[in-house]
Amino acid sequence: MKSWWIRTADGAMALELRDIPVPQPGPGQVVIRIHAAALNRGEFIAGHGLHTASTAKPAGFEASGEVIALGAGVTRWQVGDRVMGRCDGAFAEYGCMTADEIFAAPQRLTWEQAAASTVVFLTVYEALMAHGRLAAGEWMLVTGISSGVGVAALQVGKALGAKVIGTSGSLEKLERLKGLGLDVAVHTRGADFVPAVMEATHNQGVDLVVNNVGGSVFPACIDAMGFQARLAMVGYVDGQVEARMDLAALHSKRLQLFGVSNKMRTTTHRIAAAKALERDLLPMLADGRVTPLIDQVFALDDLPAAQQCMQANQHLGKLVVRVNS
Repeated sequence: MKSWWIRTADGAMALELRDIPVPQPGPGQVVIRIHAAALNRGEFIAGHGLHTASTAKPAGFEASGEVIALGAGVTRWQVGDRVMGRCDGAFAEYGCMTADEIFAAPQRLTWEQAAASTVVFLTVYEALMAHGRLAAGEWMLVTGISSGVGVAALQVGKALGAKVIGTSGSLEKLERLKGLGLDVAVHTRGADFVPAVMEATHNQGVDLVVNNVGGSVFPACIDAMGFQARLAMVGYVDGQVEARMDLAALHSKRLQLFGVSNKMRTTTHRIAAAKALERDLLPMLADGRVTPLIDQVFALDDLPAAQQCMQANQHLGKLVVRVNS
């Protein structure tokens, strides 16, 4: 079968297409015929840390498809089931998935939408619901809102009844996001959004910040937070992993700061998160309150072109590869 592999080479992420055997399920696993797989920035852009070794490994880690084989001990899933979830080596014609990390793909979603419904929404679930505790009527600030996580945060935030402020360097993207319910659009790639936030919130500040940009805007995020506000540190597209910390603001405003990352998670952690997502957020995907936004769909052979599109940062929402149509 066709399978894309990735490695770090000369400061960039290099792809190579291989012909490898169809995988066989181990205990607690299923094999799926992959229909679509989604791109994630952390894997495809050097410096984001999801893959730093010079040795190649199978590329991709979320997919949707049809179950074709069951490993020992798997009872929940059957051959023919329509599923989505984490799938290491997802940019391939077939893949293995851990049965406890799989979700039934809602019938209303296309294969492409289902493929884009796990990694970003797991991140958003933790940032907004599990740790962010976002409530109806609260204000949320999302920096870099045109990213996959940013768009998903907007969608889930609106489904929860929150008011959303988003920053982006693209006026066109902000205009499109207004159609998804964006309340306040701030056209900037920098840290100059605080006055707009304070004006919108009547100088109260926001209740939750989702920082997708990084250290360059971190001090401004602290300034934009209100009393007992929470901040989710999600990404650093600016490459800045250090920032000044205003301890007086942290202290006086009783702020709560937390990180959202998959880097150090064990399988036990991932399974627990998958069950929480299935309980609390999957119903939003199933009933239409939330629908993944797909920007472009590429053929499997065109994965390098999809990588270039992601590096150019011109997309809004998710980039997806269609595998078996």
